[in-house]
Amino acid sequence: MINDLIKTLVNYAIKNDLITLDDEVYCINRLLRFLKLDSYTEGEILELSFDNLIEEFINYAVENELIKDTQNSKDQFDTELMNIFLDKPSNVIRKFNYYYNINKKSATDYFYNLSVKSNYVRSGRIKKDIRFKKMTEYGELDITINMSKPEKDPRDIAAALEKKSITYPKCQLCIENEGYEGRIDHPARANIRLIPLKLNNHDFYLQYSPYAYYNEHCIILDKNHVPMVINHDTFNSLIDFVTMFPHYMIGSNADLPIVGGSILTHNHFQGGNYNFPIFNTKAIMEKQIGNVKLEILKWPLSTIRLTTKNKNDLVNMADKILDKWINYSDLDNDIISYTNDIRHNTITPILRMVDNNYEMYLILRNNRTTVQYPMGLFHPHPEYHNIKKENIGLIEAIGLAILPSRLKKEISLMMDAILNKKDYHEDTNLIKHANWLDKMENKEQLNKDNIQTELYNYIGETFKHILENAGVFKQDEKGLNGFKKFIELL
Repeated sequence: MINDLIKTLVNYAIKNDLITLDDEVYCINRLLRFLKLDSYTEGEILELSFDNLIEEFINYAVENELIKDTQNSKDQFDTELMNIFLDKPSNVIRKFNYYYNINKKSATDYFYNLSVKSNYVRSGRIKKDIRFKKMTEYGELDITINMSKPEKDPRDIAAALEKKSITYPKCQLCIENEGYEGRIDHPARANIRLIPLKLNNHDFYLQYSPYAYYNEHCIILDKNHVPMVINHDTFNSLIDFVTMFPHYMIGSNADLPIVGGSILTHNHFQGGNYNFPIFNTKAIMEKQIGNVKLEILKWPLSTIRLTTKNKNDLVNMADKILDKWINYSDLDNDIISYTNDIRHNTITPILRMVDNNYEMYLILRNNRTTVQYPMGLFHPHPEYHNIKKENIGLIEAIGLAILPSRLKKEISLMMDAILNKKDYHEDTNLIKHANWLDKMENKEQLNKDNIQTELYNYIGETFKHILENAGVFKQDEKGLNGFKKFIELL
């Protein structure tokens, strides 16, 4: 059986241009070494999907005690397995540049396909994500329940406590991850490859996200392990990126806790080829300032859209907005810029090219906490924590919900409880949803044909309210008047 698996995987690598026929014998021998085998007999090509093929290799490794039966060990194993078929970084960079000189999009197509075919972008797991849309007064929102990012195995967590502290790589975004085997407390990265970029005369690297929250979800990471920051250099870097890859958008998480992303210790951006909901929203106010068209958007988070063909004018206007906002307070709208010397205001910037125009979105953020809202005033409020209580970062701020995997199970349990009239107040998995379930007006009309749609609608509506919580100027008369007063300062 193992010979058949080896033959099938080598055939997959040839068919998907990871290797050529000239590499066949070499790769078979590397697989034998990896699997601790001494010999090989020509096998048969099995009719297996790639995901099932990898699963068979993992099962073989567990059964033959090559690895432990934990998710971490399995991830380390299959990344090393696929790394056998990957070019060294220098060859990948050379091919990328070759394609880039022909066509910019063909370069990212090559690199993305390589990341998928080598199983760095784990498309098999990503297919398990639940995805749907929710129509709101702001337009359609995209909702995903993320199943692709694996939960930690308790056995791995326990083992990590026994392991001495290691600070290499410093974080999951450092360039030292390229080819790194991984360990209990750090994901396997043997099959990742990085493409060097020069943005704003500074060294960055392009990679794709293994969890791919959206199409061609890429990460652009600083060569140096330095904290996130939003400033003049940020805007110039974003412009250089979309000039280099005009078919991609790019954005940055905010640089403060609560309103920032999950990794604030390493400066990075996120990009990709996806039409986010915010891009389709309408303007409720427009103002021309020199060569820049400025718009306030009808969007739950307070967003300014800048459009111009001139990148210098764009950077100057973005600088001006950031400088004004950092020190801006509006007590009528609960906006306070500083508590003593602690800054609260920052910006989440996004940029794309549209019809040869630069189109920049600046989302105003504030991370102030209060006694009533200790996790953040402009953060998901407690009544919505049953759906999400984590930070609203870049991706969600522009309309794509990344909701926890637990919801898949909880939706199933809610459906069962409602249809079979069970007491969900006694279920530890459902008690968090009880307040909403108690208020459902049409609960008696639900049946197996419409209940899933109704629960999805509930989740989408809750995500809309979460985004509204994150908006510093609310979409009401008082909030919009405050927003317009800020714009008058520009």
